[in-house]
Amino acid sequence: METLYTAEALSTGAGRDGRVTTPDGTLDLTMAVPKEMGGSGNGANPELLFAAGYAACFHSALQGVARARDVAITDSSVGGRVQIGPNGEGGFQLAVTLEVVIPGIAHEQAQELADSAHQVCPYSNATRGNIEVSVTVSDD
Repeated sequence: METLYTAEALSTGAGRDGRVTTPDGTLDLTMAVPKEMGGSGNGANPELLFAAGYAACFHSALQGVARARDVAITDSSVGGRVQIGPNGEGGFQLAVTLEVVIPGIAHEQAQELADSAHQVCPYSNATRGNIEVSVTVSDD
């Protein structure tokens, strides 16, 4: 693979109850176990960061696919939900739901754009076959 960009982050402290920083200072976050998992919930967590990253990356892929097809998608959005739960083998697993909204175009066309974005998005390619990812298109 030809590398176009490399992101770096450092986790210190107690992982989910620690701190995450980037060398350039863009991120400097207190991390906390969610209340639903027995923690304080007073900070970010890996699932929040994954949901934000996946939503932004998928939205960019969606816009790229639309641009390549000469389809204007204004006011579009992608919401990301990441769930975590036991995998039945003593560990944990993730599941992702992406909700795509593209106002002003037919549902079928929006679904086709979302399906195509799912094929080119780096997060979708990284997770394909590893975790359940569902992409839904909601009407505005």
